[in-house]
Amino acid sequence: MPGKYTPLESYLLALPATRREVSLSFKQIEAILKSSLPASAYEDRRWWDHGTEGNHRNTRAWSNAGWKVDTVDVNAKQVKLVRAGA
Repeated sequence: MPGKYTPLESYLLALPATRREVSLSFKQIEAILKSSLPASAYEDRRWWDHGTEGNHRNTRAWSNAGWKVDTVDVNAKQVKLVRAGA
């Protein structure tokens, strides 16, 4: 059963293998998800830094797609993801 963050995982999986990084605004991510991010995503980088174990579906979405968070600017509402292992 697809979860809330499955569309983001699919989006990242669809990016060409030559693409090593992607910057997305929080609004772009919400458009991909067709759903709002939680308030904690707007307030604190820790939401973006969770490990993949436990109940952190957001982190598993980009991790499963082979990406990791590089930088987050909660003031600018922007995240930069890079290919894991790149």
